[in-house]
Amino acid sequence: MGDFDNKEREEVFSKKVRAGKRTYFFDVKATRSNDYYVTITESKKRLEDGVFIKHKIFLYKEDFEKFSEGLNEIVGYIKSHQEVIEKRYEYSENGAAFDTKEADDFSY
Repeated sequence: MGDFDNKEREEVFSKKVRAGKRTYFFDVKATRSNDYYVTITESKKRLEDGVFIKHKIFLYKEDFEKFSEGLNEIVGYIKSHQEVIEKRYEYSENGAAFDTKEADDFSY
């Protein structure tokens, strides 16, 4: 016990997805009893001060099926009602992303 109690749960596998101004982290972690779960983190740099803001959700394996069904249904709905153009990004040596197509400037 001891030190492990204070650390975040053990990371088993990680996938980083960079998408323009956002980065998504999909992490598989293990509980103390070695049960796996997923954390999905969105990280976006705040324009005013350059601070990275992170939002995280936890997805447990008993919810995988319902979560997948809901996500697929909602993405399917959008795709059937509006054109969805997947953007492809290239990354320069300094890690900056640029859209390979003409960039639409959306300010949030």
